[in-house]
Amino acid sequence: MSTPYPFTALVGQDDLRLALLLNAVSPAVGGVLVRGEKGTAKSTAVRALSALLPEVPVVAGCRFSCDPAAADPGCPDGPHESGGDTARPARMVELPVGASEDRLVGALDIERALAEGVKAFEPGLLADAHRGILYVDEVNLLHDHLVDLLLDAAAMGASYVEREGVSVRHAARFLLVGTMNPEEGELRPQLLDRFGLTVEVAASRETDQRVEVVRRRLAYDDDPEGFAGRWADDESALRARVVAARALLPQVVLGDGALRQIAATCAAFEVDGMRADIVMARTATALAAWAGRTDVQSEDVRQAALLALPHRRRRNPFDAPGLDEDKLDETLEEAREDETPEPPEGDDDPDGGGPDGGPDGGGGQPPAGEGPDSPELPSQNQGSGTDEAPAPQEPAPAPAPATGGAGEQQAVRAAEPFRTKMLSVPGIGEGAAGRRSRARTEHGRTTGSRRPQGALTKLHLAATVQAAAPHQKARGRSGAGLVVRRDDLRQATREGREGNLVLFVVDASGSMAARQRMSAVKGAVLSLLLDAYQRRDKVGLVTFRGSQAEVALPPTSSVDAAAARLESLPTGGRTPLAAGLLKAHDVLRIERLRDAARRPLVVVVTDGRATGGVEPVARAGRAARLFAAEGVASVVVDCETGHVRLGLARQLAGELGGTAVTLDELRADSIAGLVKDVQGTHAGSASRRAA
Repeated sequence: MSTPYPFTALVGQDDLRLALLLNAVSPAVGGVLVRGEKGTAKSTAVRALSALLPEVPVVAGCRFSCDPAAADPGCPDGPHESGGDTARPARMVELPVGASEDRLVGALDIERALAEGVKAFEPGLLADAHRGILYVDEVNLLHDHLVDLLLDAAAMGASYVEREGVSVRHAARFLLVGTMNPEEGELRPQLLDRFGLTVEVAASRETDQRVEVVRRRLAYDDDPEGFAGRWADDESALRARVVAARALLPQVVLGDGALRQIAATCAAFEVDGMRADIVMARTATALAAWAGRTDVQSEDVRQAALLALPHRRRRNPFDAPGLDEDKLDETLEEAREDETPEPPEGDDDPDGGGPDGGPDGGGGQPPAGEGPDSPELPSQNQGSGTDEAPAPQEPAPAPAPATGGAGEQQAVRAAEPFRTKMLSVPGIGEGAAGRRSRARTEHGRTTGSRRPQGALTKLHLAATVQAAAPHQKARGRSGAGLVVRRDDLRQATREGREGNLVLFVVDASGSMAARQRMSAVKGAVLSLLLDAYQRRDKVGLVTFRGSQAEVALPPTSSVDAAAARLESLPTGGRTPLAAGLLKAHDVLRIERLRDAARRPLVVVVTDGRATGGVEPVARAGRAARLFAAEGVASVVVDCETGHVRLGLARQLAGELGGTAVTLDELRADSIAGLVKDVQGTHAGSASRRAA
């Protein structure tokens, strides 16, 4: 096993280190979600945490890590006899993004269960992580069915495995830690709320600190064991501090004053539900224990808010997480004034911080001189201690080429998004799990059966019995039991929903440049992006104006990145419609090589006019017929306005083999048959491809 990078050797990242240590002190805090750009030591910090956790007492021979002091009466390896207890290091179990359901929750041998009546159960990752850490790198890319299983286990503290009436249950209480790059998409709100704390990390812009990061990393790569040995004393000291804080934790008193501040803060920031209040209370208590105190003070509440609330204030995927510190300070002060006056705190606070969070202004910083690592370097990031979360970095829009026609206009803000009617791809696919189009999946309603290919995961009981029944006499059946062999087993085939690639092709030419009109267009695309987020799609954005088209955003799972590109999109110039369609066709060709199972849906947003070059309308028609020939599902959002309409967008939809809708018809409450229209238009081409 490779030597992990020492936790105390991390440079900066004070918020990240503190959040992880607070969970080590009090696992009831609920885990940590680490958000940040790539290459910021997110995974390194998480993997280093397990070395700081105290050893775990377990029942000898128990595969489910039962606690000898309170063994699980329903443990599959039970009942446990007293004696023979042992201790082992706390585990950190990694859940791969592409893991199967059986790998996560465990596998039940259906063949033995049917033929022998034996519950042969192989534990999964949830059993391995019990009383330890479950780490999910790139947690935002985790498949929905695995997210559902994690949510159930986190809520109940147990994992249930059921196969056709045969069930196994075992305890599964773990510290959930996830890392993610927001550029690759956001988390489902339900899973986001399950993380107790969140921190934002970013690479330092300070030269000295970056030099120190590189120096330490190179030294570690050259000699991991020697490097770890140089930090062994610091690691031991930090481990001892974690143990001491754990021992002190039950003695920490959460007074009514601190509790009122917590409740007032959660109410002022309008967080949903009561989980935020509970997490803040546990975090503030852990902060006091970490500082060696038995009372929760105002600075503990402030730091707890900065760590526990930012990700709970998001209302849609386009909202950046963050907390207004001025409002936080005002709320804490008002709550303090409502209390019965208490004796003023002395200036010799052992943490060096006053009621406003100390000289570092809060932000989740460890007390001065007491952190796990105190290099004389500036903090690598401010994390959740900033007034506002950093806005997504995006390139400035390139000026339109000088091609004549309408001049370029500055970008306008999008109108308010609305709920759209669902667009779907016709036929049945086999792409990644999602919520848009019909697909053959591992989850959903049962539609038939087949012989298993590999391990049997979803038994079709009726088909299995039907296959075995004719052979009972030949197999010498004498009792009531059914004689089942491997060849009789049938795998259930199921139909669910898949996520698609929704590629937006947006006309940004001069004909779309009227400010009110473009605002409505952007609002419609923003609404479709929000729908794509909810349905777990990948999205891409192609724009065309002037004399060319460009890929404003390659296909990605980050709909907020698409929204940012859309918001800054200027308009002006001619309308190279053919160029836009050809660019979109090229994007689909490349994506088909990367992920052939993910089916595309092209959404063209235009008034249908084509200008510039030789025979622009005819060229646009030829480009559109490429999509029709390949059976690509498409929708044209007709942006034409005014009393006199040319109907060019609907003509384009006919060339694409798709359907056209107006901006008003796109609203969910304005058109009832849009999905039917889209599917009906493509039914013929889909059946031809199937044949």
